Amino acid sequence: MTAHILDGNALSASVRGQLAEDAAALTARGVQPCLAVILVGADPASAVYVRNKVAACEKAGIRSLRFDYPQDADPDTVLARIAELNADPSVHGILVQLPLPPQFDEAAVLEAISVTKDVDGFHAENVGRLSQGQEAFFPCTPHGVMKMLEAAEVPVKGAHAVVIGRSNIVGKPMAMLLLRAGATVTVCHSQTRDLAEHTRRADILVAAVGRPGFVTGDMVRPGAAVIDVGINRLKEGPNAGKLCGDVDFESVRKVAGVLTPVPGGVGPMTITMLLANTVESARRAARAQGV
Repeated sequence: MTAHILDGNALSASVRGQLAEDAAALTARGVQPCLAVILVGADPASAVYVRNKVAACEKAGIRSLRFDYPQDADPDTVLARIAELNADPSVHGILVQLPLPPQFDEAAVLEAISVTKDVDGFHAENVGRLSQGQEAFFPCTPHGVMKMLEAAEVPVKGAHAVVIGRSNIVGKPMAMLLLRAGATVTVCHSQTRDLAEHTRRADILVAAVGRPGFVTGDMVRPGAAVIDVGINRLKEGPNAGKLCGDVDFESVRKVAGVLTPVPGGVGPMTITMLLANTVESARRAARAQGV
């Protein structure tokens, strides 16, 4: 058996094409979707992420605003900017690139963003609404994973899904979205005993641990759908500098039925769902304005 490789770039391009049409339609009605991005510090990875998000906005017809602050920025200055953006009716989404420098209380910053403009889906109210099955902005990476499963026609309802990782950004919301879709979900983490015993029973296995090649072929049930959320840059060896996921691609592709690559898998869909949330926020604003 050789796994079917899910092309995140192709799916992303298709979804973004529709989003561009939606954004153009809203703009014609006088409401152009707008995303404001705040970057604090000069972390190279964060700078790349922000640049990619801004470029994706421009291609989709979404207006973007970028606000850069130095590493030693005063948190009050950034919070004041967030308050201004909250009050600006032309801004529909606000994103603060994480991680923030140590002088910041990340939770306080995320809570300062209006829940109606929280297109990252990190605000406590959106998290609570997700857990209760209500309308909410879903965190972009887990939302992108669900779209990939849907596009690949992977049955979720009634499936046994295993999520490795319990972060607030991926692991926990991933479990919630799978539960909403009717899966039976097991969440594994660093304290889980006999991890492979759990993963080998999974119809759907989502790896989000941040450890290169952590999931190997002998941990996967034959025919399972394996979604690799990890993005790691190798620091040593002949492949130093190369990006890889949490899944050992070569061994798992011989066992799995469906597999996402890194790069070119979940990553493109994360930014795509950020655009989708921004367009949806603009759509809600247009309805509220009666246009």
